[in-house]
Amino acid sequence: MGRQWLHAKKVITANKRASITTKLVREITIAAKTGMPDPAHNARLEVAIEAARKQSVSNDVIARAIKKGSGAGSDSAQMELVTFEGYGPHNVPVIVECLTDNRNRTAPDMRFLFREGGQFGSKVQFLFDHVGTIEATKEQDKLDLEEVAIEAGANEVEPLEELEEGSSGGRFFTAPSDLDTVSKALKAAGWTVTKSEMGYKPKDIVQLDDAQRAEAAAFFQAIDDHDDCHRIYTGLG
Repeated sequence: MGRQWLHAKKVITANKRASITTKLVREITIAAKTGMPDPAHNARLEVAIEAARKQSVSNDVIARAIKKGSGAGSDSAQMELVTFEGYGPHNVPVIVECLTDNRNRTAPDMRFLFREGGQFGSKVQFLFDHVGTIEATKEQDKLDLEEVAIEAGANEVEPLEELEEGSSGGRFFTAPSDLDTVSKALKAAGWTVTKSEMGYKPKDIVQLDDAQRAEAAAFFQAIDDHDDCHRIYTGLG
């Protein structure tokens, strides 16, 4: 939960594809920075690399991102993950993770974006759980996701929004320390893991009418489109 509003935007422009590619490469950098730089021993990094390759990101770019995250790259010391908190329209809580080489540039940019109906700097992390999030699918219909989650060691699960006919898909939530273990367990059980990352899950979803939801989604989309924004988590389901 917290990022489903992103699935509503079906049309992807060339600029948006470039932005998605940038975020995928940044995810590789963060995965290598927070874990081992070897995908065989870092499930989050393995999934990030697979996602980047599906977007035709070259092996050279992937290798540089791993080096940057692991400290072997020439610009490794310049990048840092910075977290901002606040509220969007209609008091929807939001956490924004930015990967930046200059927080003195990024912070004012975020503050400016929040002026359009938001409250920048309000502490909201207490409204979220810090969790590992795994999205996975399997070409088998009507599987019992609760049973799959228990067998894999996940704490919670919810169905994915968009699936191909005849398949099952779930968003599995884990304790932060169990992310790699559950990812590997799902793969061993024949599931295709498409996302494995740390993030925030809202404890409660803010209920809005259609007009309010559209306003909030547009506000969060503007933040997500910022070059430095890596991930955005909200209380909007």
